Order: sequence, then structure tokens, then C-alpha cells
Amino acid sequence: MTSAVEERLRRGELGAFLRSRRARITPEQVGLPLSGRRRTPGLRREEVAQLAGVGVTWYTWLEQGRDINASEQVLGAISRTLRLDPHEHAHLFTLAGSPEPPAVKECNAVTASMRKMLTKLEPYPVAIRNARCDLLGYNRGYTWLMGDVDAIPFEDRNTLVQCLLNPDWRARMLDWDSNVPRVIASFRAAMAEHVGEPAWKSLVKRLKAESPLFDELWNRHDVNAEPIRTKCYDHPEVGLLKFNFTYLYSGRRSEITVSTYTPADEETAAKLPLAFD
Repeated sequence: MTSAVEERLRRGELGAFLRSRRARITPEQVGLPLSGRRRTPGLRREEVAQLAGVGVTWYTWLEQGRDINASEQVLGAISRTLRLDPHEHAHLFTLAGSPEPPAVKECNAVTASMRKMLTKLEPYPVAIRNARCDLLGYNRGYTWLMGDVDAIPFEDRNTLVQCLLNPDWRARMLDWDSNVPRVIASFRAAMAEHVGEPAWKSLVKRLKAESPLFDELWNRHDVNAEPIRTKCYDHPEVGLLKFNFTYLYSGRRSEITVSTYTPADEETAAKLPLAFD
């Protein structure tokens, strides 16, 4: 049985999570006109309540950690308003003490235009991630490069998890030894904005327990926000591949990144599949 203290802590985490997600959404992103000077970034509470179709007082209480219940329909509306990705969506339900929702097929954080990009850029690999390194979207070029991503359990579709714990991914990444420390340093830098969030803390706890290398590098406290621009892969069918990376962000203050892999040389371009079945 959950204790009163645990319930209070959970509700407090829920309020902090909602405030952090609200702060990253601009009025323009949800079709609201700019009205007057804003003291804080992002949407106001009353704007979230209006867009989600709930009362302002009720939503304020939810952010304040009051002991109130939220239905699955209301949580879904809040999730859509705040453009939560599938991992954040599940996290919202957990913090709200609601039964885990069915697997989300569509990701609110990945827009229709992003989905078109995934297809139009094939056969170039493209992946969409959040700051926690969760894979939110990918195309067939990406699964050709990295293997059957669809077969990976949803909760493990995280590039940091796969790089450290999946031997197949490690075998494909020729510059694994030099790039993984940079990826971990980048993840630590990103965590500064999410240091109190359970989803981030649980990921660190898991990786420290299951990857001695992560535990060693994490304890060094290195940080690096500079993205990796070139990577080399050993594809099981065509051999050496070299890609240059381009990172596109979905908007101001957005943590959603579209990573495109373009051939770094003619040999790589010639090895890409011409079409997918």
C-alpha cells in the first residue's frame, strides 16, 4: 500500500513535471495569439486549461499537487495540449496514479511534417529523439542501418540504452569507443534541466547498474553539448558506411531533435538501398 508521504511526493513530482512541460510550449505552437508581456516562458496555466478543456482552478490544483483525481480522458487531453511524446505520456499517467495507458501509436511531439520528412528522405537514415535519448520516430533507412528497431521493446527504444547494452548496435558502430563517452557527457549536460525527474533518474540508475562503462564515465562528471558530426558504421551486408549528421530542432526551446544521416562519401551513397520492400 502506498503511504501518504509517497502519495504527496508523487503529486509534487506531477506538478513539477507539468510546469516544466508547459514552459517549453509557446503560444504560437498551439495557435494562440501573443497578448501582452509574459513574465515566464511558455503557456500560462489558464491557456493549458482552456486548450485541454478543463477548469482553470482544477488544473491549478493539479500543478500544485493537490489530492485530486484525473480521468484517463482528461490526462489524455493534457498530454495532447502539452505535446508529450510517448515516454512523457506514460510518465504523466504514472505520476497521476492512473493505470498505464495503452501503447501510443502516434507521438504528439512528432508533427505530421516531421513524419513526411522521415519518408521523403529515404533511403537516408533519419531518427527523431528527445533530450533523454528516447527514439520517438525513425524511417526504414534507420532500421536498415541499425537493425530491426520495431523488435526492440518500447521502453528500451533509447539510443543510450542500445549503444551501451545491445551488442549488435555496438558491433555496427565502428567509432563506438570514441563516441560513447561524448554521448554520455552530452546526456549529463542535458540532465541539468531534468535533474529532479524520476524518468531521468531511473534511466541513470539502470545504466549504472547494467553498464560498468556508464558507471565509470558518469562518475567523471564530464559534460559536452557539442553534437557528433560524423559517424562510421559496419553494416552486416554492405560493410563500411560513413555518414555526416545534421540536427534539426522542431522549435524554440524544443528538445525534440531530427537527426539526418547523409553519406559522407560516394562509396557510402552507392551502398544505400535503392528502395524498400
